[in-house]
Amino acid sequence: MGLNSGWAELPGLKNRFIFFSLAAAAIFLLLALRLWYLQVIAAEHYLSLSEKNRIRYVPIAAPRGPVYDRNGDLLVDNRPAFGVSVLPSEVEEKARLLDRLAPYLGVEPAELAKRWEKGMRYSRYRPIPLAEDVGREVMEVIQENGVSLPGVLTEVRPVRSYPYGETAAHLFGYLGEITEREIQEEAYRDYRLGEYVGKVGLEKTLESFLHGREGQRRVEVDVKGRELRLLRTLEPVPGNRVILTLQRDMQQAAEKAFADQAGAAVALDVRTGEVLALVSRPGFDPALFASGISGEQWIGLLQNPRHPLQNKAIRGQYPPGSTFKVAVALAALRAGVATPATSVNCEGKVTIGNREFRCWKREGHGVTDLKKALKESCDVWFYKVGIDLGIDRMSATVRELGLGETLGLGLDGEKGGLIPDRAWKRRRFGAGWYDGETAIAAIGQGYVLTTPLQLATMTAAVVNGGKVLRPHVVKRIEDPAGQILFETAPEVLHSAALPEAALRTVRRGMEAVVNEPGGTAWSSRLEEVRFAGKTGTSQVVKLKGDSDRGQDAIYQHRDHALFIAYAPADDPQLAVAVVVEHGGHGGSAAAPVARAIFASYFGLEPKPETADAAGDPAADPAIDPAASGD
Repeated sequence: MGLNSGWAELPGLKNRFIFFSLAAAAIFLLLALRLWYLQVIAAEHYLSLSEKNRIRYVPIAAPRGPVYDRNGDLLVDNRPAFGVSVLPSEVEEKARLLDRLAPYLGVEPAELAKRWEKGMRYSRYRPIPLAEDVGREVMEVIQENGVSLPGVLTEVRPVRSYPYGETAAHLFGYLGEITEREIQEEAYRDYRLGEYVGKVGLEKTLESFLHGREGQRRVEVDVKGRELRLLRTLEPVPGNRVILTLQRDMQQAAEKAFADQAGAAVALDVRTGEVLALVSRPGFDPALFASGISGEQWIGLLQNPRHPLQNKAIRGQYPPGSTFKVAVALAALRAGVATPATSVNCEGKVTIGNREFRCWKREGHGVTDLKKALKESCDVWFYKVGIDLGIDRMSATVRELGLGETLGLGLDGEKGGLIPDRAWKRRRFGAGWYDGETAIAAIGQGYVLTTPLQLATMTAAVVNGGKVLRPHVVKRIEDPAGQILFETAPEVLHSAALPEAALRTVRRGMEAVVNEPGGTAWSSRLEEVRFAGKTGTSQVVKLKGDSDRGQDAIYQHRDHALFIAYAPADDPQLAVAVVVEHGGHGGSAAAPVARAIFASYFGLEPKPETADAAGDPAADPAIDPAASGD
């Protein structure tokens, strides 16, 4: 019997043979296609995965750029710190690893798991930070136990440091870990979770200059994740160097002069608008934020009633009190409503409509001209002249001097204050304006609000011919090689069209405030340098009758103390504005701070205030300083 005859006899066997042959061929074809796909089409992908198993990419954080004062003093720097992170792709038993790691870090496993999950949203192939600034001992323990902690990395990272502690803390701002919302923004597209970025102040404004560019280490590791050899290092690029206009000595002198008082001070170069000191008190230690502030510390800062996190120099909006009289006097002189000889007889009060408005000096100043009105801060003179001037003309001139508008210092959150007029009140309240409101505005009370930065800018304008210069604090920015990337030039925002004669008249009055007996800042004068100024005291709450606003009153009810000044009187270089919250009187609380700033600027030894306090309302028992504005 032949073979073919057998197939003919077993047709079912033949069909099965053909079926299995075809099936085998199909399987081999599929395997061949799969092999082709793996070897050719997906080769690069799987090569990459293989490399990732063998090669570890460890990012190297870039040090942020240092910050210097105008004389080259290093104000903000970096220090090395140890961080602990984990590579999820190298971890097989997450819970077991975290249970082992937690005791070393002093953190609950659940908290570590939260940080892990947060980091996993972005990449499982990049280290996820689990702990910052852990200390050398912790780092050494983790390294010694590395075999039982697969995927855990220890790194040395640069952490922001502030050699002078709280000095200029509000100007520098602070850092914080980048948020999930921020990392979605275009400005942070090259950032990774766990990085620190500027949150406020210059750290935020100059983030793109300060941040630098991350580097990388390529390391070959074994199957247990242990490093075998370093393959390549891409060095990080440090952030750029920032040179400020600030003068560190003066900044510290001003902060020291505040002692434990709250408030703000600004010192400007009247010729350029450069900020030489910018103080906000109380302060805070920005180093607390450099590697993660604790919840308890954060809540303590937020709940402090004196608001240590607020930059009061640019965000504090205060009634300017009698410092406003400088601007009102200029407005009245320009409008022809008053001359240097314009006199009123101050009897301690004046009636406007059906309301009595009092001068701070109950028995009155007697016959008072413009110079005396500024020197002794006579409210009645300004009530009467202010009404003759009118709120609209008053406000127009005041705005020309830089009050009531943001000045573009370059820090986030700068406030504009408020200079009211008739149109504003109609918009705001739908009501007309009254003479009594003009009188109140003329002594810097009522609706009027300004910032210390604006008061310093106005003072500079009074002595530089009416130019409102944009205040600035960044002098220049250099790359690590020293090439200048950015440099600030003086910028005139606008000029107030004020007659030079009017400016001279007001400056003479401001000189008398400090340098003539009876002047409200007489006790703060300096023997070595003649400076000029204007005191102010502003009410913060409306109290009935003769309620106490002095040191025995509730702290929040005490008046604010203000002082604006410039020096030298005959060749002005420096303009200063000081606000002491609930400090009482400008002459006794704010003027000494300005005095300390001038002493630092001119290199004078600190001295106690002049013993002869004649003219200081707070020191004169015949004067009732609780009566009104100064």
